[in-house]
Amino acid sequence: MITLKTALTIAMVLTVVGLVCACIRLIIGPSRADRVVSLDLITILLVAIAAQLAMLYQVAAYLDLGLAIGLIGFLATVAFARYIENSPSEQIADESELADAQSTPSTTGRPNNSSESDALK
Repeated sequence: MITLKTALTIAMVLTVVGLVCACIRLIIGPSRADRVVSLDLITILLVAIAAQLAMLYQVAAYLDLGLAIGLIGFLATVAFARYIENSPSEQIADESELADAQSTPSTTGRPNNSSESDALK
């Protein structure tokens, strides 16, 4: 039978793997929205790690750490979302065109950019 320590160790390893993947998305993310979502995911995973450490070592201070990380992460997510909302629209349009160029063609039959619509006229 699996002990609590073994289960927490397995959960910790899987959480750290998710944390590494979220950090990669934070660095690579093609748009600002992807980076904000990955930052929020990193915050959630850090809170999970703090809770797992509290259970593993039976120290309640890790729960306080998780609470502080959660509050700071929430404020950071709100601040970045407000930054995206107030940023110039040209930069956001450039990022959305880049994301559209990387995605697959739409199945609706409508062109993805203005040059294709000019060619259809």
